[in-house]
Amino acid sequence: MRFAFTDDQLAFRDAVRDFLAAECPATLVRAEATEPGDGWRPLWSKLAEMGVVGLTAPESCGGLGLSELDLVLLLEETGRAAMPGPIVETTAVALPALGAHNLAVRVAAGDAIVAVGVGGDEAGFGGDADALLLTDGSELHLLDRADVTVEPVRSVDGLRRLATVSWQPSASTRLAGDVDLQDARDRGALAAAAQLCGVAAHLIDVTVDYAKQRHQFGVPIGTFQAVKHHCANAVLALEYARPVVYRAAYSMALVDGERSVHVSMAKAYASDAARLAARVALQVHGAIGYTAEHDLQLWMKRAWSLSGAWGDAPFHRRRVADAVLGPG
Repeated sequence: MRFAFTDDQLAFRDAVRDFLAAECPATLVRAEATEPGDGWRPLWSKLAEMGVVGLTAPESCGGLGLSELDLVLLLEETGRAAMPGPIVETTAVALPALGAHNLAVRVAAGDAIVAVGVGGDEAGFGGDADALLLTDGSELHLLDRADVTVEPVRSVDGLRRLATVSWQPSASTRLAGDVDLQDARDRGALAAAAQLCGVAAHLIDVTVDYAKQRHQFGVPIGTFQAVKHHCANAVLALEYARPVVYRAAYSMALVDGERSVHVSMAKAYASDAARLAARVALQVHGAIGYTAEHDLQLWMKRAWSLSGAWGDAPFHRRRVADAVLGPG
């Protein structure tokens, strides 16, 4: 058995990485995090042209009809770039739930976005959405933005657009088809885990570069054993997290019976890895890492907010424990 991504999947990842390096600089990330606006929209349109936005939509709706296993590497790259935009909500969660719904055509083309709130009364990207996917008990409902009252919620991470929503469920808004609410939640957790791996990778890269350039006592601080150990621990945590995330993507794509457990393992590992990478980055950078002027804080806030999104590490560890030991 071959436990590796295909050449096409790797080539698509590389293309997205190169694209984001050119089109999603730190200046764009900072602008959207500081004063949230529509600066991410042109980037979103170009990603739609590449097929990224509609990757999980059926081919009949203009998408690529691909799975979580094809998406996971691309999500990792959006985390590496701290890309603004609702890629988790729209592509990872909403499109698989919509299936062949007529809205999927507009979403895949980049002409509409869908906010998602499947964990309570809070929705990601609610204020910017054309439609919202919300829960009433165990049912998923699709509502037009005009039928929902949205109140923005402040987040430590300006790139994570949160809003509380007020709405009235009805038979007409219930999403038709065989849609599993737990799968929708698991897709969100998996997508966040993949992004966390990318965030951690970026934090490690910039920290290692800084340790090579920053001199103390006449030598780079990267030559100090303590600094090496901190960086190595962050790399080790990320290298342990990545395979678990990829396994969860495989399980979701194949509708494995234990996919929820695999997703919880992935989210717990990725959250821990990103938080450790943020802590090491801050420590190695020293005083400059605490300043708002330094770009480091943008990725640290991403690590902190994503680690708590779609269930934090303790929540997902409890899910794994319940699956292994039974509810306690």
